[in-house]
Amino acid sequence: MMTSSFVLMTFAICELIIAVGPSELLRIGAIDVDGHFSFHPADLASVSSDFGMLKSPEKPLAVFQPSSTEDVARLVRTAYGSATAFPVSARGHGHSINGQAAVGRNGVVVEMNHRESGTPEPLVRPEEMYVDVWGGELWVDVLTKTLEHGLAPKSWTDYLYLSVGGTLSNAGISGQAFHHGPQISNVLELDVVTGKGEVMRCSEEENTRLFHGVLGGLGQFGIITRARISLEPAPQRVRWIRVLYSSFKVFTEDQEYLISMHGQLKFDYVEGFVIVDEGLVNNWRSSFFSPRNPVKISSVSSNGSVLYCLEITKNYHDSDSETVDQEIEVLMKKLNFIPTSVFTTDLQYVDFLDRVHKAELKLRSKNLWEVPHPWLNLFVPKSRISDFDKGVFKGILGNKTSGPILIYPMNKDKWDERSSAVTPDEEVFYLVALLRSALTDGEETQKLEYLKDQNRKILEFCEQAKINVKQYLPHHETQEEWVDHFGDKWDRFRSMKAEFDPRHILATGQRIFRNPSLFPPSSSSSSASW
Repeated sequence: MMTSSFVLMTFAICELIIAVGPSELLRIGAIDVDGHFSFHPADLASVSSDFGMLKSPEKPLAVFQPSSTEDVARLVRTAYGSATAFPVSARGHGHSINGQAAVGRNGVVVEMNHRESGTPEPLVRPEEMYVDVWGGELWVDVLTKTLEHGLAPKSWTDYLYLSVGGTLSNAGISGQAFHHGPQISNVLELDVVTGKGEVMRCSEEENTRLFHGVLGGLGQFGIITRARISLEPAPQRVRWIRVLYSSFKVFTEDQEYLISMHGQLKFDYVEGFVIVDEGLVNNWRSSFFSPRNPVKISSVSSNGSVLYCLEITKNYHDSDSETVDQEIEVLMKKLNFIPTSVFTTDLQYVDFLDRVHKAELKLRSKNLWEVPHPWLNLFVPKSRISDFDKGVFKGILGNKTSGPILIYPMNKDKWDERSSAVTPDEEVFYLVALLRSALTDGEETQKLEYLKDQNRKILEFCEQAKINVKQYLPHHETQEEWVDHFGDKWDRFRSMKAEFDPRHILATGQRIFRNPSLFPPSSSSSSASW
């Protein structure tokens, strides 16, 4: 008697044969690898959506769980040499927003974060102050391994359950970026599988052009299978401080002052967020504040509308507990926050870095994590951040946001201009991250279409006001928009695509260089734009 799983598998294989033809399916299944191919419907479904949940799920041709760089290379060589040149996309923890890791029904998803396939463990070299990690390794696991040696990477993301290859393909930013730069500024060496299936080791000394192109390159030139990350001595504890402002001008002046400090006497992390909804200061990401003593906007704001919260930390060792108070007092004297609004807590370094995951667990318990996330992340030039505040924070958003709004400045000189990452053309620019969640049974202002429409209004406002924002984790519909996004870097970006992925098989879900044979034209844009 046939089992249900056998029937499902047979049906899936028949679907695949119809989609790509028997020869291509046999070609994929015959690749000599140590990893594992899966055509099972459950595995295909598991990689067909992402954190954003904004795109209709579309199952790929197959899922591949590699065990080595050579496994990845063999798959890509097969795709490159195939008559139909099927697409291949690396997937880490699936935390993209707009289906960037999707490949369509004729492609193969490389599931990089699959420990069971036997991928290499992180290798720490304490004497050289670096760690070698597999591209699919999660940052939280990198942290765990390096802390065994009293070391840690220098630059982080706010959420640690992201893959190394994923964040390095974008930039990787958090409150340490003002001093250490983004994560892509702290990489010493990479192993990359290009769109031709070639394995290339690259660094400042070797294959330099590919090294910088891949960093922030949105997966367009190769799949990162190994990264060598710079380390520093890890602190033991963190003093975590939040203070409030009612004046945006004073708030940004203090933030910009703090990121100008690079000596020993400085804060180690500088972020902030906007509070246009009283509930949000006490929400999941702001659980720093005690539920027994919630912050009320009316108690600290004269107009009862918008508040701004500066978030800063000072790292220290247990042996420095006496001096850290003195250092913080000196630093705080220079700031002009509302005097009655100082909130302080003290915790272990690892607990601070992993703070968002704790909030994630709470949301999962309430079935509020796996919902659509119409996030919008923008880099805004310093010269126009005040205009952005008036038009967006005090205008378009109203008094309901459906999620946190981060805002903090960074120094452009900490970003390597040779990378593919794009930032505004000013020495200081801000990240504004609208991290909203959509609810089907919530208020109108929490519905997906309402939030997507608000995002469109924000982008239209910036365009009309000539605020030259750049999207972080970018998503564009036409190639004209992509050309505008990359600006002066476009010609180099396009030539590198032609050199390292000439058949346009890698990261097709980004839809930068769409191959008409791989994806049909988007209904929202004409095929001529590609």
